[in-house]
Parts: sequence; structure tokens; C-alpha cells
Amino acid sequence: MSRIIEPVIGEFKQEAATTKRVLERVPADKLSWKPHPKSMSLGQLAKHVATIPGDIAKLAQPDEFDVSGANFNFPAPTNTAEILAALDASVKAAGDYLGGLDDAAATRMWSMKSGEKVIFSMPRIAMIRMIMLSHWYHHRGQLSVYLRMLDVPVPSIYGPSADENPFA
Repeated sequence: MSRIIEPVIGEFKQEAATTKRVLERVPADKLSWKPHPKSMSLGQLAKHVATIPGDIAKLAQPDEFDVSGANFNFPAPTNTAEILAALDASVKAAGDYLGGLDDAAATRMWSMKSGEKVIFSMPRIAMIRMIMLSHWYHHRGQLSVYLRMLDVPVPSIYGPSADENPFA
């Protein structure tokens, strides 16, 4: 029997592999580099990209999340092995969560609140699609720009990059 979450799981698996290719390019000697004083460092951004799926899987499990107590300060990793290990753990946690979702849980309403104020409510699967996946891709795109600014070859993500052509 097909479940409503199956296409999301397929997309997640494909994007996890792409994300790993991007994170493998992060230079260990540039983890503290920032393109602007208001920006996260390369290491902070890479670690955030690595942990998004697992973190969002935790947020998605209850029917609501109160953002007022959230900590949006991202820790800086000490090395690139830490980033890749965080990705592996995050992908496993998110994959386990997604794999266990039945249609009733996937379509149940999920809400983000700030105290008593409801920021938004949507079916859990929509939240997963928007915050776990789209949010992940957004920050991975930022990371690819950081790599370009550091003159690190950018891997193919959805097609050729200036450095890599999967079609050639």
C-alpha cells in the first residue's frame, strides 16, 4: 500500500546525497570565514545544513512547536568530520521519522506558535515539505555561494555547475 509520504521520502534520500556532496567540499581551514559580519561562518552554516533534517524531524513529532523558547544560535564545528558525522546522524534520524509516518500522522495539523499566538498551522506533511526540505535547500544554496566566494569547486546540484558537469 502506498503512503502519502513516499514521494517526500524519495526526494529526501536524493537530496541527502546531494547535500553530502556539497558538505564534502567545505574546506577545513576556512570554517571561521564569513562573507559579511552579519552572516554565519562557513562552519556554522555547514553544520546547520547538516543538522536541519534531524532537527526538523524532532520538531515535527508533536502537533505544535513553540518558537518562543527556541535557540537560533548555531554552533561552530571544530572540523569537517564533525559536519559530516552530524549529517549522517541527522539523515538517519529524519529518515527513521519519515519512514514511520502513516497517512493519519502525515495529514494531521501541525502548528508553530509563539507563546499563545499561532504563527501558522498546516498539515504535518506540508510542514515537512516547507521547513525540512525547502529550508534545507535554501541554506544549501547559501553554502554553495560561500564555496564559490572561497574559490572552492561547486559540485553539480541539479545540473552543471561552473566546475562540474554530470552530463559531459
